[in-house]
Amino acid sequence: MNKILLSIVKKEFYHIRRDPQTLWIVIAMPIVMLFLYSYAITLEMRQIEIVITDQSKTPESRQYVENILSTDFFRLVRFDVPPQDIEQVFKRREAKCALIIPASFARDLKTKLDTKIQLLVDASDPNAANYIQKYLMQVNAGFERQNNRFFVQPFSVEPRIFYNPALKAHNFFVPGLISVIILLISALLTSIAIVREKENGTMEQILVSPVRPAQIIIGKVIPYTLLAFLDGVLVLTIGHLWFRVPIMGSPLLLMGALVIYILTGLSFGLLVSTLTGSQREAMLVTVLATILPTIMLSGFIFPIASMPVLFRYFSWIIPATHFITIIRGVMLKGNVLGDLSVQISALVAITGFMLALSMKKFKTRLE
Repeated sequence: MNKILLSIVKKEFYHIRRDPQTLWIVIAMPIVMLFLYSYAITLEMRQIEIVITDQSKTPESRQYVENILSTDFFRLVRFDVPPQDIEQVFKRREAKCALIIPASFARDLKTKLDTKIQLLVDASDPNAANYIQKYLMQVNAGFERQNNRFFVQPFSVEPRIFYNPALKAHNFFVPGLISVIILLISALLTSIAIVREKENGTMEQILVSPVRPAQIIIGKVIPYTLLAFLDGVLVLTIGHLWFRVPIMGSPLLLMGALVIYILTGLSFGLLVSTLTGSQREAMLVTVLATILPTIMLSGFIFPIASMPVLFRYFSWIIPATHFITIIRGVMLKGNVLGDLSVQISALVAITGFMLALSMKKFKTRLE
């Protein structure tokens, strides 16, 4: 490393040490985001408000109600609500669904193949409505197997679940959330790097010194790469130890991909830094350009395969799309380098393009 490049690296470390805002971004912000969003973002349905009207009043109906309420999926808010009042219950948002057990429930269970129960669902939230129907179908099938001697099951499905046997939501969301946090933090670290020189009046000193644009860009990237890597290791460690997300694959492969992904985020931040005129503007552009596309279009929450064709193609230029596949593949499936070569190559290409563009834009501003 030549003396000019080394001096730029040292200068950036001095800036970081004397800038509490940067240290806050590096250390505290990722940890807060990881804990906050890991517990807040989930697709699991629990404590769904339900009202039950039992017109049968028999041991069989009471057992059926106990089966429904035996888990924390439902929470009974009212019992024996008159059927004509259920619509008002929905309008007042007291419950998401209502179950009416007919008076003939026990008799039908013993004498008929088909026992009917009425389920009323507030489908203003269609996802919740689907979950409610599927859950009750499972409860009904189990109850009929135990209590209806006419119930015939032509075949049974014996599921074997790979990679996440306990179906823990954290195993799905935490790796994706780590991808979002690392990209945001990496881009924020460098988005203010060049803009800060302009605001502090030190850009003139850089302009008159024998420093090439490539040396400035590389000199600013190296310190933030080290900081962002330590940050990435920190959030990965928390995700593994606190949220119990396994690491089934090679930690070295994960660390190597993490470095490439960090360089991608830093390159994007540098590009924003060369195009904006103030630190506030740079941070705003960085947050908007990383958070929204990453959450909506990267596969973090919504599957890419279900998106329109145009958005599926657009998702390929979002770095998090590729790293989410990498981190989930390594942590949950034990993927090896050959399984992830396409995603790693895409990250390398995106990083090279943005670094080259950053150098070109910075050189243009020097002229």
